[in-house]
Amino acid sequence: MLNTLIVGASGYAGAELTAYVNRHPQMNLTALGVSAQSNDAGKLLSDLHPQYKGVLDIPLQPLNDISELAKTVDLVFLATAHEVSHDMAPVFLDAGCVVCDLSGAFRVNQAEFYTRYYGFEHQHQDWLDRAVYGLAEWQHEAIKQAQLVAVPGCYPTAAQLALKPLVDGGLLNLDQWPVINAVSGVSGAGRKASLGNSFCEVSFQPYGIFNHRHQPEISAHLGVPVIFTPHLGNFARGIVETITCRLQPGVSAADIASTYQQAYHDKPLVRLYDKGVPALKAVVGLPYCDIGFSVQDEHLIVVAAEDNLLKGAAAQAVQCANIRFGFEPTQALI
Repeated sequence: MLNTLIVGASGYAGAELTAYVNRHPQMNLTALGVSAQSNDAGKLLSDLHPQYKGVLDIPLQPLNDISELAKTVDLVFLATAHEVSHDMAPVFLDAGCVVCDLSGAFRVNQAEFYTRYYGFEHQHQDWLDRAVYGLAEWQHEAIKQAQLVAVPGCYPTAAQLALKPLVDGGLLNLDQWPVINAVSGVSGAGRKASLGNSFCEVSFQPYGIFNHRHQPEISAHLGVPVIFTPHLGNFARGIVETITCRLQPGVSAADIASTYQQAYHDKPLVRLYDKGVPALKAVVGLPYCDIGFSVQDEHLIVVAAEDNLLKGAAAQAVQCANIRFGFEPTQALI
């Protein structure tokens, strides 16, 4: 049994992580942690997330001495802010723990990336060099050896699962950059309230045009430039991405379908559509990424849908941990 700690359990993704770990037959939920200054310290998880009442009546412990706590656990999930993960992950790693970090603190091995897009100077180049990007369907062998798994962002997960088989297969004419229009529910902004993500204030709107931090993450790991425009939708959870591409001459719908099947026939958390494209209701509350497409002449539109809190966060983190420790990748997920 893996003694398992979840830090940031009070948030939306942290609560989903807790539910997965609680029912995982190979993981022992050792503690749920929050920062020592958190207003949630001392409360029960079920006080904050009442759907877990009678199931996860577990106290949220303030993390006053993480170096001591690190000695008692094998696996740590960090569902924390980027700066918090940046400071906290090395303490657990130096103690020998395996860390799955859901923040962006170790996703891109370029120190200047953090100065420009995250607003802090990265101090741990050694761990940037050793971190494995946790796009689970594509990084299986590397994850098996990783001590630090940088779980991808929710938008980049859907975008890369949709595009990577096509890019790697040489099916796209990259003189025209793939254009990713993505819409997320307000839970993607986290649990901390602000006027901008107050449900009554949210109106369907693009944001971060040409400067959102997930664009360079997608481009860095795909190896090709993309245009990425996120939108905030007035719904609670889920992501739909509509991706417009140009095909190489002679590439057919059958070629695209075959490429996707070859990539994902043995990947149970990616579901491919033979006809039509996915809708949000197909994935909300589930750990899948659904992909469908349509072709007209040399133009391709791919639609990918996922739950931003699950395949875009908690489910992928557990999937990575399962791979790392030799469990079935879908253990506790489906």
